[in-house]
Amino acid sequence: MPEGHVIHRLARDLNHEFSGHCVRVSSPQGRFAESAALLDGHMFTHAEAYGKQLFLHFDSPHIVFIHLGLIGKFRLAPLAEPKGIVRLRITDGLVAADLHGPQWCRLITEHEMLAAVDKLGADPLRNDADPEWLWSKVSRSQRTVASLLMDQKLFAGVGNIYRAEPLFRLGISPFTSGRELSREQFDELWADLADLMHQGVTDGRIDTVRPEHTPEAMGRDPRKDDHGGEVYVYRRAGLPCYVCGTEIKHQVMEGRNLFWCPGCQR
Repeated sequence: MPEGHVIHRLARDLNHEFSGHCVRVSSPQGRFAESAALLDGHMFTHAEAYGKQLFLHFDSPHIVFIHLGLIGKFRLAPLAEPKGIVRLRITDGLVAADLHGPQWCRLITEHEMLAAVDKLGADPLRNDADPEWLWSKVSRSQRTVASLLMDQKLFAGVGNIYRAEPLFRLGISPFTSGRELSREQFDELWADLADLMHQGVTDGRIDTVRPEHTPEAMGRDPRKDDHGGEVYVYRRAGLPCYVCGTEIKHQVMEGRNLFWCPGCQR
């Protein structure tokens, strides 16, 4: 599932292409046709990301609410005939944004959007995020920090990679409870999350290794993985840690894969 930086980057690109333009909205697949017709010809005002959820605003009372889920894709490309099963198409006549296979694509009201956002936690990529509120929740929890980081009602937009990598970078064991985290550790974790995720928006990939641990600096081969990017522990189970040489460990926690270094994250 795309992590929050992907959705924020998508919102940025949609705003760059369509904001302030009257657009054609359609559903080549037909499944979203009735809703698309209500937006066709309207002005696209802005796209907004919150965690892993995307909201498309028009000069109408309707908002398109999208969650890509595990297989969803929303791609911008020069206008051409639709390829594959396209749930939603937005175009200004030059560029088309085609939505494939989302978990959901719904037409909602502003009231419904506010209700959806109210269920989400603090998004490190949003200026209105409230880390003080988040600290009040985390510091009272007996759950592990690895569990808390994956809770979208707390850390909106954080997924498996952005869970594993900041914990490694800060030397925090994923099995530390929220109550055991110091305020300094929490502040460092929040800051590192924000820095890494903002960089992910800019680069369009997740890179978490420091300069001294890049392939060039270490004389090693670049990482080969569908997710791309250079990381310390994510999907590196059984391989030596770049910092201490300890074998990277893996286990399933609450149905999701967790990776960590027992040497660096005691």
